[in-house]
Amino acid sequence: MPTPITPPNAVRRALRKLGQDMADARKRRGLTMEIVANRAFTTRKTLARIEEGDFGVSMGLYASVLLALGLLEGLGDLADPANDPVGMQLAAADLPKRVRTKPN
Repeated sequence: MPTPITPPNAVRRALRKLGQDMADARKRRGLTMEIVANRAFTTRKTLARIEEGDFGVSMGLYASVLLALGLLEGLGDLADPANDPVGMQLAAADLPKRVRTKPN
């Protein structure tokens, strides 16, 4: 099913880089596309689309390929607060100036 919109260029560049990095990781491991596709429960054609950075492929399939390559662990940390300096700055800016105890 085609995606109704084209994502921004930054998203497409990031997916192309991710796909190329996944292809490089597969090759470094000496794995064929067929083996990785089977391990990720997908087809070789879909794996090729992922390695091209196709934005129409579901995030779940990207994650399945990362798992097949032994690289899934980093995915869960992408939006972790520890890796979000802007979010941490915004949270720090929202801290109250004073803290008062509430009367009983």
